[in-house]
Amino acid sequence: MPELKEELKEKLITQLSLEDIEIGEIGDNDPLFGSGLGLDSIDALELIVMLEKDYGIKLKDPKEGKAIFESITVMSDYIIKNRTK
Repeated sequence: MPELKEELKEKLITQLSLEDIEIGEIGDNDPLFGSGLGLDSIDALELIVMLEKDYGIKLKDPKEGKAIFESITVMSDYIIKNRTK
């Protein structure tokens, strides 16, 4: 699971163009939205697309993303349980 967490951090930085953030600055349990990384609803849509493209996970309800994208730990746990790729 540590490898998946590092992979997710790299993808966040790359796909969301967070050039000023290093992988080491993203804590596994830091909130991704709000006071954490400060991601917004557009970023959430990009994360939903990433889940489908890279892990074969299709969210039926975009509101699910709010719980799934709480932190790197929560997102990696969800991916491990639901991935098809």
